[in-house]
Amino acid sequence: MKDDNSLLSLYITCPWGIESLLAEEIADLGGEIQKTTVAGLHATTDRQGAYRICLWSRLANRVILTLGRETGCEEPAAIVAMVKAVPWASMLKPGQTLAVDFHGHSAAIRHTRFGAQVVKDGVVDALREAGWERPAIDPREADVRLYAHLHKGQLLVGIDLVGASLHQRGYRRDAGHAPLKENLAAALLVRADWPARARRGEPLVDPMCGAGTLLIEAAMMAADVAPQLNRESFAFETLADVDAEGWQELRREARARADLGRRRARSRLFGLDQSPQAIAAARSNAMRAGIPALITLSGGSVKALERPAELGEDDAESTGMVITNPPYGERLGELPELVALYSDLGERMRQQFPGWQLALFTGNPDLGHRLGLRAHKQYAFKNGPLDCKLLLIDIAVRAVPESDEKRSAAGPREATLSEGAQMFANRLQKNRKRLNKWLKKSGESCYRLYDADMPEYALAIDVYGHQVHVQEYAAPKSIEPSKAQRRLMDALSAIPVALDVRPEQIHYKQRERQSGKAQYRKQADSGDRFVVDEGNARLWVNLKDYLDTGLFLDHRPVRRLLAERASGKRFLNLFCYTGTATVHAALGGASDSVSVDLSNTYLEWARDNFTLNRLDPSRHRVVRDDCLRWLETAGSEFDLIFMDPPTFSNSKRMEGTLDIQRDHARLIALAMARLAPEGELIFSNNQQRFSLDAAVASRYQVEEITAQTYDPDFTRRANLHHCFRIRHLG
Repeated sequence: MKDDNSLLSLYITCPWGIESLLAEEIADLGGEIQKTTVAGLHATTDRQGAYRICLWSRLANRVILTLGRETGCEEPAAIVAMVKAVPWASMLKPGQTLAVDFHGHSAAIRHTRFGAQVVKDGVVDALREAGWERPAIDPREADVRLYAHLHKGQLLVGIDLVGASLHQRGYRRDAGHAPLKENLAAALLVRADWPARARRGEPLVDPMCGAGTLLIEAAMMAADVAPQLNRESFAFETLADVDAEGWQELRREARARADLGRRRARSRLFGLDQSPQAIAAARSNAMRAGIPALITLSGGSVKALERPAELGEDDAESTGMVITNPPYGERLGELPELVALYSDLGERMRQQFPGWQLALFTGNPDLGHRLGLRAHKQYAFKNGPLDCKLLLIDIAVRAVPESDEKRSAAGPREATLSEGAQMFANRLQKNRKRLNKWLKKSGESCYRLYDADMPEYALAIDVYGHQVHVQEYAAPKSIEPSKAQRRLMDALSAIPVALDVRPEQIHYKQRERQSGKAQYRKQADSGDRFVVDEGNARLWVNLKDYLDTGLFLDHRPVRRLLAERASGKRFLNLFCYTGTATVHAALGGASDSVSVDLSNTYLEWARDNFTLNRLDPSRHRVVRDDCLRWLETAGSEFDLIFMDPPTFSNSKRMEGTLDIQRDHARLIALAMARLAPEGELIFSNNQQRFSLDAAVASRYQVEEITAQTYDPDFTRRANLHHCFRIRHLG
């Protein structure tokens, strides 16, 4: 670092999307911007300026003291020569441990570890020529971290002045769920103009505060607390030419500013979260950050969000900012609840915060539209790998009619649906009305309510008691993804209103063709299952964890048929899934049964269904095997066989693949070999264009019974499955 007044070159990195904000901040801290790059910038400053940036930058990730930058560094030899020319001995101390963080690549440098090794070789060569012993390398706890970045043959080398990312302020040990990095949170606040609002003494509310990162960063800005004030050490303190006295003076100044700022801060900050664990984490984090007195934390949901009662009516507190980072819906199953959450937030903002600004950070702009509020500005950011937007929304001031005041006092009003959502809600209510007579007569509690009745809403909606299962079919390529997403959001907002269910009772999945092990792959791991009734049977279903629920609703009439024909018969269930057909057959009086499937998961589920219905396990057995192989080796004879194979399977547990159109004749022949002379095979499959092999019809007595196997809730999709009754000739 030479003498105190010489200019130093710095390379300062930051999260993508905040480069211009970082440039303004570094200029305010005394740096002169030379060039802005993607996720960083180059600047010059003096030694005190470099220390000040390390202490005060709220937005930077790394501050690199640039010691060399040259082109033509594609090959290892050129890199070693360039690094060796840097005067390392004038900055390092003998005995210090080193680490090298290498970024980038070339045709010859394909791995960062190899790149780091090459840079280290150059440093070691330089120090040994200076008469030093070979320095030790410590990747985790090094005294000095060297930085190297190779891009298009240009190599930048330097020293990390901090030694760790500046987003780590030291206060956040309790991270909470999906936390924002501290410097990204600070960038959102700066972009939303919070520093100016804090100077005016305006309040700030985060209604989904989580571990409190946004609140704490806002409080530190309001109280003029340096973001790195509590950091125990900086890497530049270990360098040979550190200005220890000047650095200590900067820290004393920062402490004095923080003491004064905490006393003079006028803004009040409020955080709410419905998770007690999150509130506890936020409280601990605020304590470590040294600003607990500025933040009021309490439990509460967005649906009941109100303007804090502590706020007065003076000019500064009659307006303010609500800023929040709600969930984005990375997990598909979250979407129904999130549609309602965003809608509730928009409604509470209109009712409780007129004249305020809402700053909403989201990785799902389509959810942002559910607010029912128009953003006057949008800014693009990245939160890790996710593309996100900060929406800035001015909440209109409006005269509140007396009726609205009464409604507000009574509680949140019912959400207003968009035109598309209302149309969809009307269709659901119409379908339910059409099915009501049948439902009352049959007593069924699980049924299909909607199946892509309107092509623009490509969903299948099934009711399971008081729960709703929503599957979205893949949209045709002709439909714009944004349009499909908007219609999905409309549908998810309509379902709670049309069916009088809570958002958490709606379970959403995307439906695509599945094969092989994908048929059994878990979507989640909640273990959240419940019992439904179907006729005399009680069955376990799980609407969250798997693509299917454990109960194929379209096969309800087939299961009823099996129960009617099972009395006193030996029953075989091939590709048995969760054993629901076996339960019906057993309750219908089957003398004994065997259920065969390859999936351990589904066989355990079948056993649970048997236990639930008090079936004797000695008479009703489950077998894990490939059904083809089992049929080839089985010696038993059965009076009633049910076979409902998948359309296609290439499960690794099978020998080869199964294609039902290609292989059904062989499957049927093997099953008929196990069928008693007077027995019958019920063969079903769900390939829409299935065609029965003529050889099967000529060899056996075949009756197609597909039309008899659809209840009123599935009559719109006559090709959803095909069903045949097959018996021996004679």
